[in-house]
Amino acid sequence: MKKSFILSFVYLLLPCCQLLAQPAARRLHLQEVIQLAQEQSAEARQVVTSRENSYWQWRSFKADYLPQLSLSGTLPDFSRTITPVTQPDGSLEYQPVSNNISEAGITLSQVISPTGGKVFVTSLMQRFDDFDRHQTRYNGNPAIIGLEQPLFAYNALNWSKRIEPLRYEESQKKYVEEREKIAVKATGLYFDLLLAQVNKSIAAKNLANNDTLYQVAEEKYKLGRLSRNDLLQLRLAVLNADLALAQAALDEQTATLALRNYLGLPDSGPFTLAVPEDIPDAGAVALVAVAEAKKNRKESSNFRRRLLEAESLVAKARGDNGFNASVFATFGLTSRGGTLTDIYSRPDNQQRVRIGFSMPLMDWGRQRSIYKVAELNQQLVEYTINQEETNFEQAVVTQVHRYNTLRSRIKTTAEADTIAAERYEIARNTFLIGRISITELNIALSEKDQARRAYITSLSEFWSAYYNLRQLTLFDIEQQQPIGVEVVR
Repeated sequence: MKKSFILSFVYLLLPCCQLLAQPAARRLHLQEVIQLAQEQSAEARQVVTSRENSYWQWRSFKADYLPQLSLSGTLPDFSRTITPVTQPDGSLEYQPVSNNISEAGITLSQVISPTGGKVFVTSLMQRFDDFDRHQTRYNGNPAIIGLEQPLFAYNALNWSKRIEPLRYEESQKKYVEEREKIAVKATGLYFDLLLAQVNKSIAAKNLANNDTLYQVAEEKYKLGRLSRNDLLQLRLAVLNADLALAQAALDEQTATLALRNYLGLPDSGPFTLAVPEDIPDAGAVALVAVAEAKKNRKESSNFRRRLLEAESLVAKARGDNGFNASVFATFGLTSRGGTLTDIYSRPDNQQRVRIGFSMPLMDWGRQRSIYKVAELNQQLVEYTINQEETNFEQAVVTQVHRYNTLRSRIKTTAEADTIAAERYEIARNTFLIGRISITELNIALSEKDQARRAYITSLSEFWSAYYNLRQLTLFDIEQQQPIGVEVVR
């Protein structure tokens, strides 16, 4: 008995000595791990980059509707060649020609989104140099005001002005949703490691307890108070506990590496995870969750955008019916002269108006077919979106029921864990005094381990359901407010 007591003391003291020999492990909580994942993981950087990309696309779209100032020109356009020149008598003479033409223009334009047209103000200047005759001439338009306006055509500018704000709003909501997806994945990796650590702790305690029981059993066997079969069964339990500890240690290393890589943590020092036992007090209400999901999720913007896009394709098919007409009109000043100042001293008026059109006389029903396809596609989009809305609402309601069910189950599994641990201690002490069999002890041990794992698993499933519900609704159940970030306009 003295030897057994010493060995038991050594096994109990060994974990303490190992802890003293190792550096202090960093202790992480679930919220801390989620915050790290949302700030520094590779997925978080991808989400931020995608959001910035959407922002600059939005800026580019808005810039299309602002006044545009452009400068164009040709400096120089030099030519030296021999070209035919018609003489006064009608004959041709090939003359050497050496000249240069330089031109420049500046234009200020503004689109008209309600009509799809464009107004512009431009100023043009051209210089001609004849090097053979040593002549320089200027030609220019000091100021021209013009209008370009398609008639009865599809107005892409007006439709884009209705669709693109929804696309940008969708991208902002998607950013929040992707952050919550990161929280869901981080939660899964967190509990993978936590369960591995719990399994390792269980295996280590079982090994120490079984070894202690085996040492005691050896003494009893020598005294003839224990059968050989029970002794061998205890020895087998020690060997199995040793194998379980080795496997649990391997599983812990694998889970640790997965979580560390996902969070982008440097490989420096061990860390342990806290058991997140403080669950939210608030339950979820299906009607509130569905209403918040419709308001906060990107699907609300996505559905409206897709309906508008389908409607715009119908309008495009109707506008591109083969009949095309446009108006081009300008009014301005023009002049020419031997010097640059001559252009601005006595300019003449210049006007130009052009109305062009084209229309098919026979297309064999081609335009009608295009319009019918667009119309049917619009109906298909409407039906698809109706079905997606139904599926989305059903997913939210299902997740609410899952969240509430798992939340109520936590209390039961926690109580079962406490009872199973206490029952095992009673069974162990009872076995030591010889009042129960090894089979009953093993049953108590198995139930203790199962209850502990069931409790951790129920916590894992609850927190997974919690963050999945947040992702589906973008609504904070605890704070009773939408989850969001500042939208950059």
